[in-house]
Parts: sequence; structure tokens; C-alpha cells
Amino acid sequence: MATIALAPKSGFRSALPSLLALTLAMTIGFAMMGSFGTVQESVKAELGLSDASLGAIQGVSAGLALVVFSIPVGLLVDRFNRVRLMIALALVWTLGTVLTAVSQGAVMLFIARVLTATGVTGALTAALSLTADLCLPAQRGRGMLVVNIGKMMGLAGAFAVGGWLFGAFTSGTLTSIAGLAPWRATHAVLAVISLTLILPLLLLREPARREVAAATHAPFKVLAAELWSRRRFLLPLFVGQVAVVMADNAALVWAAPVLSRRFGLQPGDFAGWMGALVLVSGLGGTLLGGFTADLGQKSGRRGGLLIGALVAAIIGVPAALFPIAPSVTGFALAFGTLSLCGAVTGLATSVALTVLIPNELRGLCIGAFIAFAGLIGFGIAPSLVTGVSALLGGEGHLAPALAIVGGVTGVLSVGAFFLAIRRAPLSATADLSDSY
Repeated sequence: MATIALAPKSGFRSALPSLLALTLAMTIGFAMMGSFGTVQESVKAELGLSDASLGAIQGVSAGLALVVFSIPVGLLVDRFNRVRLMIALALVWTLGTVLTAVSQGAVMLFIARVLTATGVTGALTAALSLTADLCLPAQRGRGMLVVNIGKMMGLAGAFAVGGWLFGAFTSGTLTSIAGLAPWRATHAVLAVISLTLILPLLLLREPARREVAAATHAPFKVLAAELWSRRRFLLPLFVGQVAVVMADNAALVWAAPVLSRRFGLQPGDFAGWMGALVLVSGLGGTLLGGFTADLGQKSGRRGGLLIGALVAAIIGVPAALFPIAPSVTGFALAFGTLSLCGAVTGLATSVALTVLIPNELRGLCIGAFIAFAGLIGFGIAPSLVTGVSALLGGEGHLAPALAIVGGVTGVLSVGAFFLAIRRAPLSATADLSDSY
């Protein structure tokens, strides 16, 4: 079988086929991860679940997977063949999607979502590491934006394709599969699509690693010491991006229920435009994040590649109030802005890790970021919204609770990104005494 070389010396254009293979894989992976949110009201009705149970299934399951597996996967990414690891993780998220379709209760559904989240986020760590070795530092903004487009397309596809399938099975446009309920049949079809679209990964091969400051198989104690020496930069960067992830994931989990409860819309009513909104805002934010990161590097300013992230975090604070918008149009505009800003900060953070952190620490760093984002952003944020709504008076206060959580986390992200810019090292391998 022919293979696609992953580390061409002739530049970004020659690397594009490899980047597109990674992008396609991340597209289907994030579609699998986000598909449950579109149909969760139907799942709630069939299985008799509460909002708290849905928050655990959507949020805590992902958080548990990320906290337990992200750092180990990051270490594997730094030490072993990343392409083979991506293929294995793609099979894990596909298995999680199959189990979602056949789950008979909250426990099995929880396990299914754990598997899906583990596969997708682990594969993202590997994909970002591969992309960094594919592109020179000055091109990494562009390289990362190509792969992150897959993430945005996947999140959009979760609304658009997942919502369309659900509506088609519900209306009878598509014949039910073995008598499965529409939300189950939707996930069964998505699993088949996943198996098909991950096949291009079989054509990739492992690239050479760039910018290694220490041996890639150095003892963990040595790597931990290197990581700790960069704490003044990494800690505020962690806090800034995790705060953004909290707002974004709470929004993705609860946007559909807010539309249903406040405006009386069903998934078929908003699946198309929500999917398009997530796609357009995500693509726009990813493009902005990539180009502003590359421009920031060219400016020569300390932490210049994160200036775009700071601006996006500031804009994201008022956008997080989308749940209490007085109309569906206002809801859509604010939600789209929040999605765009989240894409900018996510891309800029990814570039910062691949440009300012040595190669042997990148997988561990990305894994740690994902673990903390999983614990707090996925695991705590959705349940935090239900907790705030309970304090406000119950499930009928979901919209203001979501706005409160998004606004507070947005303000936190602004302060953290400001500190990260001030404390950024000069390069991945620079003497830290010269950087701070």
C-alpha cells in the first residue's frame, strides 16, 4: 500500500495531503463526540434521565476519560509511533459510538461516551504533534488551522448531520434500522461513517521529530523537571484556555435544550442553521487564530503569537450571554461569536505549545492541557450549569445559569492570557533565564 510521507522538506504545500488526512480523521472524531448533544432530549425522554444525569453523561464522562487517559496518551505520543496510535484511538471512538446506539441505561451510556471522548481527544494530541513536525515553526499557525478545521467541521457535523439523521428517522424519511429509536439509529449510521472516513490514516507514516531539547525517551523525572521549569508560562496559559473550554463546552452541551425550552424549537428546526453556524464561526475563528499566531511570531514581541487569543477572550465575555438573548436571532449571533472566539484561542494555544515547548514535552503538555480541560471544562462546566440553575430555582433557570457560568469563566480567561503573554519564553529551546 502506498503511503503519504509526513515530513516533506519542500514546504507547506507538499505537506497538505497529509494534513488533510489528519483533518478528515478529526472531523469524524469530533462529530462522534458532539453527536449526542443534538439528540439528548430524546434520550432523556426514553431513558427517564434528569438534567443532572445528562450533565454527567455529557460532561463528567468526557472529563473522566480526559483526566485518566490524556497524560498517558501524551507520553505515548512523545515516545512512540503516532500514526499507529491515531488509528487505534479512531477505533476506540467508533466503538464508543456503537455502544451509544445500543445503550440501555445511564451506566452503559456513560461508558460509551467515555470511550468516544478518550478516542477523540487522544487522537487530537497525536494529530497536533504530527502537524508540528510536518511544518516549520513559522508555518505552524497555518498547519494547525488546517487540522483544527477538522475539529470545527466535526462539531458542526454533529449538529447538521446528526440532527438531519435524527429528523429523517423520526419523520420516516429514512427507514428505522432494526427497529431502533431515531437517536439510536442516528448513532449506528454515524459509526459506519466513522469506519469509512478513518481509512486514509492507513496511508500515513511517521515523520522525523523536530526541535528536541532532550532525548525523546528520557526518564519521566527529567521531562517533569523540564515541564516544571516552564510553569510561569504554562500555568496562566492552562488557566486561560481551560476557562475558554469551560464556556464553550457548557454552551455546546446546553445550547440545544435552551433552544427547545425557551423558544419551543425541536432538533429538526435548528439542526441545519446551528450546524452551519458552528461550522462558519469555527472555520473563521480557526483561520483568524492561525494567521494571527503567525503574524504575532513575525512581530518579534514576547508572546506575540498569543495576542489574538487575548483579544478573542475579551470579545467572548459578552458573547457568553447568548442564552438570555431575547430572540433566536440574538441567540444565534452571540453563540456564533462565542464559537469564533473559542476557535481563535484554541488554535493560538496549540501553536504556542508547538512553538514555545520542546518536542519531547509537546505530547505531555498537550495531554496535560486536555486532561485539565477535560476535568474542568468537560467534567465540571456542564454540571456547574445545572448546579447554578438549581440555586436559581430549578431546571427552568437553565438559560441564566448558562450565561452566568460563561460570563465568569470568560473574565478569568482574559486575565490568564494577559499573564501568559507577559511570561512567554523566547523560543522552544531558549535558556529560560534569558526568557523571563
